[in-house]
Amino acid sequence: MFAAERRQLILEMVRANGAVSLRELARVVQTSEVTVRRDVRALEAEGLLDRRHGGAVLPGGFTRESGFPQKSHLASAEKTAIADLAAGLVGEGEAVVVGAGTTTQELARRLARVPGLTVVTNSLLVAQALAHANRVEVVMTGGTLRGSNYALVGSGAEQSLQGLRVSRAFISGTGLTAERGLSTSNMLSASVDRALVQAAAEVVVLADHTKLGSDTMFQTVPTDLITRLVTDEPPPHEERAAAELQALADQGVQISVAGSHQPPAEAPPPGAAGGRSGAVRRDMPLPGQRRTVHGAPPPGGPQLRGTTGPGTLGEQLGERGRVADLRRR
Repeated sequence: MFAAERRQLILEMVRANGAVSLRELARVVQTSEVTVRRDVRALEAEGLLDRRHGGAVLPGGFTRESGFPQKSHLASAEKTAIADLAAGLVGEGEAVVVGAGTTTQELARRLARVPGLTVVTNSLLVAQALAHANRVEVVMTGGTLRGSNYALVGSGAEQSLQGLRVSRAFISGTGLTAERGLSTSNMLSASVDRALVQAAAEVVVLADHTKLGSDTMFQTVPTDLITRLVTDEPPPHEERAAAELQALADQGVQISVAGSHQPPAEAPPPGAAGGRSGAVRRDMPLPGQRRTVHGAPPPGGPQLRGTTGPGTLGEQLGERGRVADLRRR
């Protein structure tokens, strides 16, 4: 492929997806990342795109959200490794919320193996992944369907989450920075994600390395509310992505890195979903203790409570909360 053809294809991919990693570009155009980086630099000089940590984005400073068909093919290996590692954080009998996204969809497929689990979600894709899991109860929010990512959004979704309390939330997004936290490109999605976060004692962000350092329009989770980030190993030349990880750790975020070139994975706790052998946890040291969302129950307290509010998920699940202890067994 000639350089002009290669650059035209790169430009078309960025325009179609909003943001594309150098690794993915190199795979599609069948050349090295060094060559792709040179092409991206040339296209940036012409004002046709902007370079970001490990990739390229549309010009203008803020990446836009891609549709599900495009996002499902981006960084698929990284998302699989992240989902394998994140599933090990969930134990038997827990109650969790899972937001919309292709990475959270991968996580849901692994959560199907956790007995006694209750999953609250606004994502049709997450619900579909768990539909045939006999030992997992799935509770969906209300709301209006947003077709681009198969998620329920709007006031109906937000109101149905009022009064809910679970052990942790698994959230994804479009960009993540230490300065601003997790962000997304859609206002309705951001609002529902904030409601999901408020329902959880801990917040776990799932984001591959291509999202590190990217900033988008609407903030969903500020850095001080993120308990843990599960991500993949940035390529060796991505020093800025590594610096972003360190900056997040310096602000108290626990960093778990998944990758295929690390020592064998540590065994998951009893009753937790097992990850694949390629997923490892490498937690960066923290300057202080783990933080929880304001108003969250103390460790060891109930992970799911009912509420007397009309039409809320807490009311729907309240009866089960009275007859079944949903603490981690």
